Amino acid sequence: MDFLSSLATSVIQWGALLFAFLLLVALICVGIMYWVDTHQTTQTIRRNYPVVGRFRYMFEHMGEFFRQYFFAMDREERPFDRAERSWAYRAAKKVDTTIAFGSTRSLETPGDIFFLNCAFPTLEEDAAQPKEVCIGQYTAKTPYRTSSVVNISGMSFGALSKPAVQALSKGASKAGIWLNTGEGGLSPYHLEGGCDLVFQIGTAKYGVRNHEGKLDDEKLAGIAAHENVRMFEIKMSQGAKPGKGGMLPGAKVTEEISHTRGIPVGQDSNSPNGHTDIKSIDDLLDMVHRVRQVTSKPVGFKMVVGDMSFFKIMCELIHKKGIDYCPDFITIDSSDGGTGAAPQPLMDYVGMHLRESLPLVVNTITSYGLRRYIKVIASGKLIVPGKAAWALSAGADFVVSARGFLFSLGCIQALQCNKNTCPTGITTHNTDLQRGLVAVEKAERVANYAAELLHGIGMIAHSCGVKEPRELNRSHVRIIENQSRSQVFAESNPIPDVQTEYINMVGFQGKASVTEDRLQSLN
Repeated sequence: MDFLSSLATSVIQWGALLFAFLLLVALICVGIMYWVDTHQTTQTIRRNYPVVGRFRYMFEHMGEFFRQYFFAMDREERPFDRAERSWAYRAAKKVDTTIAFGSTRSLETPGDIFFLNCAFPTLEEDAAQPKEVCIGQYTAKTPYRTSSVVNISGMSFGALSKPAVQALSKGASKAGIWLNTGEGGLSPYHLEGGCDLVFQIGTAKYGVRNHEGKLDDEKLAGIAAHENVRMFEIKMSQGAKPGKGGMLPGAKVTEEISHTRGIPVGQDSNSPNGHTDIKSIDDLLDMVHRVRQVTSKPVGFKMVVGDMSFFKIMCELIHKKGIDYCPDFITIDSSDGGTGAAPQPLMDYVGMHLRESLPLVVNTITSYGLRRYIKVIASGKLIVPGKAAWALSAGADFVVSARGFLFSLGCIQALQCNKNTCPTGITTHNTDLQRGLVAVEKAERVANYAAELLHGIGMIAHSCGVKEPRELNRSHVRIIENQSRSQVFAESNPIPDVQTEYINMVGFQGKASVTEDRLQSLN
């Protein structure tokens, strides 16, 4: 007992001394902060309220995390609310995605949509798998045939970490879908999973550029030599930053990324805000033709829509130049698209929303008789079945998502993609943070998410009385006008007929369409 008593006394004495020491250190620190705050001239709050004013900045930083977990309602957060994220997480984990008691989504917001269920829905035994679609059938020596509906949108190696790209590649292979490389070039990790790939050519031509930063045909042919690379996408603009090229902070430009992109190590990598060799629609069509000649594979372009006259002029030029200059696909991005880093003015205020632009683009290329030759890919916050199904009903042939698949990797919407501090290891090259992202495990979740998203779209299609997702059309959708009225999408925005002068097109005759059923179903 004497020993225990002595030990207890010693602990109390040393504890008191330690407390006194820490208190003294704290007082000294407070004194130093007080002196610094009262003498600095850059921050008013700290100068007027020394020491305690510092809490304002801490609370401001912590506020976004507290709102996410404690204060925000299920449908309040941006850019993705908790309800959407939760569905994506559950789908990726292959757990129950049902909800109880009622929807938390407002069902009377003007501009929102809902689907029209059929009195006689498609029975499970009558349901069909998505039909195969051929891209580049009329132009490419090596067209791409796929039955995939949901695919992975462009995300660069550099913006994403090595294990993230590995997981996406392997997951895409398991799901039988394609993965877009993003503008950062083709890395070994894209090829590792064996999935189909779409190589994106950005404004900086990463991966296919010469020393002057211009397109190198030899390098382009080298990329095309990979069997897995099925198509090439010329990136004109993206929804989050139309008029601004890709932005990769120097902290993310490792030796490996430097080699993949062909840029210096450790330096900020800011792509030009446009292609230096594409300054007109004529130039764009010439580039489509050039890339297809070099690669023998389907070629299209991606853009967020601004001026709709672009597409009218493009269609007229295609008729003048011939089918060899016709893009095989167009990816329409939404103004609310995402990215790792973008100027806020562009992200907040520039570009058309997919809800408006997608139907307009489909209508335009249809009216010029080019719909059978040009496939349409929709992109922009299509992470849940309802939004993806709407895009198909509006006329898209495919849906692609980036952030949905990021959620399947474990993204928690920490909004740190541009800081190399992503806590889930997805958008950072800090190996300590990457350690938590096990590519083999996350690949399963990528595949699960793709399968569940397609399944959800299928449920909506079957409820509407059609057998597979691509049979959805505008007559299956109503658009809410006010609390007591809505209008059928097909009535407010019908698919137009082909203009008379473009029914028999010079240089296009004899081209049988594999999408006539699709065109008829959209009308």
